[in-house]
Amino acid sequence: MSCKLIVAAVVTLLLSVSCFAKQSDPKVQVYSRNVGLYGQKNVLICHASGFHPPDIIIDLLKNGNVIPGATQTDLAFEQGWDFHLTKHVEFLPQSGEEYTCRVRHMTTTKSYTWEPDM
Repeated sequence: MSCKLIVAAVVTLLLSVSCFAKQSDPKVQVYSRNVGLYGQKNVLICHASGFHPPDIIIDLLKNGNVIPGATQTDLAFEQGWDFHLTKHVEFLPQSGEEYTCRVRHMTTTKSYTWEPDM
């Protein structure tokens, strides 16, 4: 009887460790609230979804510099314990400038460029 108890405890431990070991990279979308026209106020949005664990930082950048005043939603989770997060900021797109979303998840950092509808 004690051997079965030990085996059950080991199996339970292994299952719980495998659940916590899950890692999924974020799927990232960068877009604007309105059609992207130069010289017209808009909102730059970066949405990251489907990631786990929830160790993530999102920055919105203009020419490589953080755009001040950005607002972030609360971190939320979906079925299966994948998370999603959105960050946005008002901006005035100008020709020749680059707007990007930089996402650091765990130890990996990637940048995603906003493509205006020009």
